[in-house]
Amino acid sequence: MSTFKDHFSANPAGYADYRPRYPEALFDWLAEQCAGHNLAWDCATGSGQAAVALAGRFERVIASDASATQIEHAEAHPGVDYRVALAEACGLPAASVDLLTVAQAAHWFDLDAFYGEARRVLKPGGVLALWGYEKLRLEPALASVVGRLYHDELDGFWPPERALVESGYRDLAFPFVAIDTPEFAMTTDWSLDQLIGYFGTWSAVKNYRQARGTDPLPAVRAVLEPLWGSPDTRKNIQWPLFLRVGRI
Repeated sequence: MSTFKDHFSANPAGYADYRPRYPEALFDWLAEQCAGHNLAWDCATGSGQAAVALAGRFERVIASDASATQIEHAEAHPGVDYRVALAEACGLPAASVDLLTVAQAAHWFDLDAFYGEARRVLKPGGVLALWGYEKLRLEPALASVVGRLYHDELDGFWPPERALVESGYRDLAFPFVAIDTPEFAMTTDWSLDQLIGYFGTWSAVKNYRQARGTDPLPAVRAVLEPLWGSPDTRKNIQWPLFLRVGRI
C-alpha cells in the first residue's frame, strides 16, 4: 500500500499559477513515439498542464492525482477526464493506455508498485515517460541570490526524494526498454512577483515555514529587487528538462 506524501495540496492555486509550462515540442515528440493515440494517462497531474497539452494529441486523456485539492484546481479541458487516484492504483483497464506520462512527480512514488501498475495498463509497445526539470537558470547576479536560497537558506528542508531530481533521475530505477530522448527546456519571461510566487511552490519553502514559523521569501525579494530593476520587468528564465522514456 502506498503512503501518499502530500507536499502540494496546501497551495494548489500557487502551483497552478506559478509553475513553468512544458514546451509543445516535448508533447509532439512523445506522441510520435506512440503507435496509437487513443488514450493517454497523465499521472500525478497536479495543475493539469501536461494533460491539457496531451489532449491535443490523443483522443482521450485521463489525468489523475492523489490530491483532491489539486484536481479541484486543475485546468479544465473538454478532452481531459480528471480523477483522484493513487499513482499505484489508477483503476484504468488493463492494456488500455498508449502513453503514460509523469511530470516532475515520479520521485514521490512507490516505484515498484507504480511500475507494476504501468505494466498492467499500458498496451504492448506502450510508452512510459517520466520527466523533471533542473534548477532554474537566469542571469548570474540573480542566480547567485537564488542559489543561496536553494542551497543555504533551505538546506535541510528539502525532502529526501529531491536527491533524485538533483541527479536528473539518473539514479532512479527504470526497468524498461529505453528510448533515446532529444534535449528540451522550458523557457519563460517572468516578473519578480512571478518568480517569488514560483519559490512559494517549493516543498522546502513550505517545510521552512512550518518548522520556523517565518517566511524566507520576503528577505530574498529584498535582495533581488535592486538587482531586478522595475518589478514589472520580465527576465528570461530557463529550466532544462531531463527525461526517462521507455517502452513496454
